[in-house]
Amino acid sequence: MQLPLKALITKILSAAGLVLLLMLPDLAAAQTVRELPTSRMFRLGEGMVRIAEPGELADTLSLWGDVSAPGRYIVPRGTTVPELISYARGPISLRTGETTLDWSQVRLEIAISRYDTETGIEEVFNFRYRYNEPVPVELRQFVLASDDMVSLQVRRRPIFRDYVDVIAPAVTLLLSVILLYDRARGN
Repeated sequence: MQLPLKALITKILSAAGLVLLLMLPDLAAAQTVRELPTSRMFRLGEGMVRIAEPGELADTLSLWGDVSAPGRYIVPRGTTVPELISYARGPISLRTGETTLDWSQVRLEIAISRYDTETGIEEVFNFRYRYNEPVPVELRQFVLASDDMVSLQVRRRPIFRDYVDVIAPAVTLLLSVILLYDRARGN
């Protein structure tokens, strides 16, 4: 008993449709699981940044001072100070319209404040280094903990313009007083 050609095609198409229906949930899941490039940095609000992935063990700490993005950070447990500074897009550059910063003259001062709830004592760890020197090993290996407060200050040696900015107002005031005194005395 042989099926007519039209009935055979109908049965083949029905079987193919059934197989497609059974595979459809797997195809849909495969499209949603696709690896898309994502950023580890996610701003939760003004001043709050999540670096740690959801479900990852994390520490919450504060970063203040001369960094491009200060705020409260949720970072993966075991984060080091250089990593945290990198998450904050590094130290700010001290540039004005008239001067360009010589980075070899710049030093970073980093203070990490850690409060021990059991003893009630707050420890402060200070690190200083220049840009043209290697990062101190102690700073590179310092592991941050929850509720640490990290402050970073960028310092540089004064340049000629800094001295002029300090001395010029005093000289101007002195000359103005002499001029006013001379005119008052001349009348």
